[in-house]
Amino acid sequence: MTPAQRARLFAAACAGIFVFGIVLALLGTMFGLPGVRERYGLDLAAQGDLFLLLFLGIFATTTVAGPLCDRFGARPVLGASSALVAAALLAFARAHTFRGAALAAFTLGVGGGGLNTVNNVLVSDLYDAGRAPRLNVLGTFFGIGALVIPLTAATLLAQISLDQMLLASAALAVVSAVAYFALPFPPAREADDFSPARALEVLRYPGVLLFAALLFFQSGNEASIGGWTSTYASARGWPPETATRLLAGYWAALMLGRLASARLLAHASKPAVVFASGVAAAAGSLLLLLADAPWVMVAGVLVLGAAFAPIYPTVLAMVGDRYRRYSGSVFSALFSIALVGGMVFPWAIGHVAQRAGVVSGMVLPLVASVMVAVLVTAVARRDGSAGGNSPGR
Repeated sequence: MTPAQRARLFAAACAGIFVFGIVLALLGTMFGLPGVRERYGLDLAAQGDLFLLLFLGIFATTTVAGPLCDRFGARPVLGASSALVAAALLAFARAHTFRGAALAAFTLGVGGGGLNTVNNVLVSDLYDAGRAPRLNVLGTFFGIGALVIPLTAATLLAQISLDQMLLASAALAVVSAVAYFALPFPPAREADDFSPARALEVLRYPGVLLFAALLFFQSGNEASIGGWTSTYASARGWPPETATRLLAGYWAALMLGRLASARLLAHASKPAVVFASGVAAAAGSLLLLLADAPWVMVAGVLVLGAAFAPIYPTVLAMVGDRYRRYSGSVFSALFSIALVGGMVFPWAIGHVAQRAGVVSGMVLPLVASVMVAVLVTAVARRDGSAGGNSPGR
């Protein structure tokens, strides 16, 4: 593959991850706006249920997207995933009941899961050298996509409606689908040697489940902060528009943190970057919980965004360095386990919030941040004792 072809595919992957950022930021942004819960007939527990359905959809696709990529290549999975995201956004624009919103949330997750898994596999396979910086740049576009939604809601909803914002987002997903079907992709890496049994065998690779546990806690963290920040700020007395701007600040910090991480990784080891980020995320969670002044809450949210930024893409780069064969299946296995955290954490916060208040629910990200630091330490120690060797190379 020529450098120009590789660059075009990287650009297409960035566009797809931009759309996935929209997918994950959408519900958290919508629920920070006045009238949205009434439109769909939701209480706080039902809001948590919608987050669960979104992540159930992501989980359902993630379990099969990587093996499908190994067998058939990235193009059909990415094109179909973009089309499903577009259909879900159109469904949200038409829905006015919990049932309609639930179907749209699940479909949105189904499409988003394919975009997330296969775009990360694609970039990891395209760049054996410089994998970590490229994956962090890819993750930056996730942050940009996630930032666009709350920023648009905070600044433009006086001029445009929620439905118009959803329709514009659907148009972006359609453009991505067209691009995926038009571009030349490398052939499927395991097309001649693929079998479901071999795809499942990746779960027995040494260290895979340890990486999966780390991403379980990080996925839960990102879903919780992205989904509940605006609601948490509103519960602390902030007006809806200001709470939405706070969420936009979180996504901006995440995006800028990933840009900085791409440079930082030239000077620091991947495990050290992830460990420092887990510790910083725990500090940000404490600031958010103990905030007795607006500036403290703002500081906590910004610290969380910057601290979360390098964790997911850098861990994926560590995985890509270790497991070369059936890379799509490895990524699918890791994402599938990780997404259980993304499903359970926001759902749990919703049900705790309904019974004991939103502040009590937001203790969960603090615990998960500590676990990220603990688990990456275990990964580094295991690599040191095993010499970094792994099957699947």
